[in-house]
This record gives sequence, structure tokens and C-alpha cells, in this order.
Amino acid sequence: MAEVRKSMIKIKPKKFKIGDTVKVDFIVIHPMDTGMIKDKKNGKIKPAHYIDNITFSFDGKPFTTMKIWESISTNPYFSVMYKVTGKGKITVDYTDNQGEKNSKSKKVKPKD
Repeated sequence: MAEVRKSMIKIKPKKFKIGDTVKVDFIVIHPMDTGMIKDKKNGKIKPAHYIDNITFSFDGKPFTTMKIWESISTNPYFSVMYKVTGKGKITVDYTDNQGEKNSKSKKVKPKD
């Protein structure tokens, strides 16, 4: 069973209208191991474990897709721009090289 990881989506600025461009920030707690570092406890090489695909969607329609490699830091932070088209939900789906899949969503509520 896949581990549920802590993650967070922030939309900046907090107040926006339809047609505004906002910054969508996403951070996830993930080891992002490269497969090239020794475990301090047993001296063996830790297997690679990193996020390899990420998709930002609005109401199920992808607006940004990323292919990620091992070189991203632990607990990675991603930031994209999005032009608000209406009320709905932004979802970030991500998978890692060990088959783990997770998702995080945040409602988009433009001001009138």
C-alpha cells in the first residue's frame, strides 16, 4: 500500500478574480533519494526513490505536466502560473519511480 505523504497547495494572491493569473505553489514531503547515497545506519546504498511525474489540473483538465528526475531536492517545491477561468478545483497528481501515487486538491474561489 502506498504511503500517504503530506503535501500542500497554496494559491497566491489569496484574493483574485476570473481572468487573473495566480501562482500555484505545491510542496510534498518526499525523500527524493538518488540511489547514490549510503544509509548511515547500515552502510548500504539507499535505493532510488523520487517523484518522476507531476500533473497540475483544473477540474480534471491538465494545464501543466512535469517529468522529474532524481536531482530534485528532498521535500520538493513546485510553482506554476495559472489563469483563473472560474470556480473549480486545482488538483496536483504525482507518481514516483516506485509506483507510489498521490494527489492533493484545493478549491479555486474567485471573487466577483
